[in-house]
Amino acid sequence: MWFGFALGSAFFAALTSILAKIGIDGVDSNLATAIRTMVVVVMAWGMVFLTHQQSGLKEISHKSWIFLILSGLATGASWLCYYYALQIGDVSKVVPVDKLSVVITLVMAFIFLHEEFTAKSLIGCGLIGAGTLLMVL
Repeated sequence: MWFGFALGSAFFAALTSILAKIGIDGVDSNLATAIRTMVVVVMAWGMVFLTHQQSGLKEISHKSWIFLILSGLATGASWLCYYYALQIGDVSKVVPVDKLSVVITLVMAFIFLHEEFTAKSLIGCGLIGAGTLLMVL
């Protein structure tokens, strides 16, 4: 089941890049990011209320609040960088570099979460890195 949602994420991320590149034309990248973020906020809270999950707010631990806020700040920084890169660069070059986040995430998961880093992971990271270089050079 997770795989289907992960594919959905990849599809919508791809669609996001195309729609953003078209929509950002003539719009400051920070303003475009703010507009996108407001839509995401409304959509996310809409899902919370639609599924009646709002009572879960009381049950969130202090630690979870801290890490969710830090994650939100990282997301915001990522989106600001991404939109500015889209504004000044070609989407066909920006997106592959952005997807190096896969390699960075695997390394960070190994270091901070002590997840397994196998030969298969190493080969995959190498291929992603090599593929990114091929696409942007």
